[in-house]
Amino acid sequence: MPAHVRKNDDVIITSGRFRGKTGKVVRVMPKDDRVVVHGAGIEGVMKNLKPSRINPQGGSVRVDRSFHISNVSPVIDGKASRVRFETKKDGSKVRVAARGGKELGVVRGSKKK
Repeated sequence: MPAHVRKNDDVIITSGRFRGKTGKVVRVMPKDDRVVVHGAGIEGVMKNLKPSRINPQGGSVRVDRSFHISNVSPVIDGKASRVRFETKKDGSKVRVAARGGKELGVVRGSKKK
């Protein structure tokens, strides 16, 4: 079954410590049911780096964190929305936001005969 969020979607975190934060999906990991969101939850996640040839000082960097796919929803007009999957008359399958009916993207192209 296709996921309700995809890469480059604007999403909002719906539960947990970072609830209400918005960001853009950088990566989807379907085997783990997780998505990496850029911009959400960034203030508390730091990674310490050892000194290396490229970075002789070492230091700490902020990293994008991953969230379970059930804890994120696409943002429509600043609010979270559920996603429907509709099949059009030409056979293509699209993702449609339940809030407002906006088309979010194509899952499968049209069937040519």
